Amino acid sequence: MHGCTQVKRCLSIGLVCLAAVSFAGCERALFPENLPRTQFERYDRLRGRYVPTERYDRYGDTSPALRERLTPPES
Repeated sequence: MHGCTQVKRCLSIGLVCLAAVSFAGCERALFPENLPRTQFERYDRLRGRYVPTERYDRYGDTSPALRERLTPPES
């Protein structure tokens, strides 16, 4: 009898944890994609020198635009 109540307790705790994790995943994004993340990005956007963070290849997959972001801006 004691083992049956312990199993029920473990299952109920597991269900509560699963529900808590699933409800926590339904939040909206903390940082929207269309807003600048840093003051430097905002500065570049205002002056028309914004460089996107990702680029698309010929198959439509995204990759970080490292070369574009690391080249010095032209004056």
